Amino acid sequence: MFTNKNYVLTIYREGSFSNAAKKLYISQPSLSASVKRIEEKIGVPIFDRSTTPVSLTEVGQEYVKYALSFEEKEQDFARYIGDYANFLTGSVRIGGSSLFSSFMLPGMISSFNQKYPNIRFEIFEDNTKTLLEKLSLGELDLIIDNTMIDDEATEATICSSETILLSVPKSFTVNESLKNYRLSADDIKNGVHKDNAYSVSLKKFSSYPFILLHSENDTGKRALQLFKKHHINPNVAFFLDQQVTSYNISSTGMGISFVSDILIREMETGSSLYYYRLQDKEIERNIYFYKKKAHYLSQACQKFIEINAGK
Repeated sequence: MFTNKNYVLTIYREGSFSNAAKKLYISQPSLSASVKRIEEKIGVPIFDRSTTPVSLTEVGQEYVKYALSFEEKEQDFARYIGDYANFLTGSVRIGGSSLFSSFMLPGMISSFNQKYPNIRFEIFEDNTKTLLEKLSLGELDLIIDNTMIDDEATEATICSSETILLSVPKSFTVNESLKNYRLSADDIKNGVHKDNAYSVSLKKFSSYPFILLHSENDTGKRALQLFKKHHINPNVAFFLDQQVTSYNISSTGMGISFVSDILIREMETGSSLYYYRLQDKEIERNIYFYKKKAHYLSQACQKFIEINAGK
């Protein structure tokens, strides 16, 4: 009985059937017939047609009260949908390793929320394998990762890039022979490490202990590839899961680690390490947003990718 409530409300607002018909761009007989069907469903008249302007009956007043309430709810919902379509509401479930969850996503989300404050974010921190499983199951909308994933079920968008550097304890004597190549944390923050003029060979460090990540980690995999490429049998002090841990152990002087320039730029760094750029192309890699191809990606997620891609 409220399907055509807009007809009743327009008559109520315009004060006559003729004016309402013009407002609605329908004929007056058609409007009258539609209102008559509503009144027949109710069982009593809505309008007193003997008055000028037309007036509401007692039942008509109640009908209009409920119709106005429904109209308000519909308008609220339409505004909500409008906000949603304009990325003002919604949620994003995104996963990443501890490196990205700690040092990249907070800044991205903070910047995004300044423009779209009603977008809610859930961050899941785990290893690549587990994050991919969650993405496949639809438990995550996106993951951010530096591993090149060859999977037809996922779609990648380049988010950013990073450079893998060597973190070398200052106590190691090799630093004296490489004075012209060693870099400080401030140098990394200022982008000096991007200059190939500072590149050195991994062989320079072959006699020192290393702190490596397991080969399931892309950084660990690349490190092992570099050792093989340069015919180095590394002295491995520790195999670990997280870059942050390997970096912290290097800071104590126990060995050399492979770490991202992102970590060095974002962490509070002390004065116990020097950093070196290697000559190999393997030290450069992209960081990707991954989504499941078959999964519906909300407009909030799409906007988040659009804003943060290619940085």
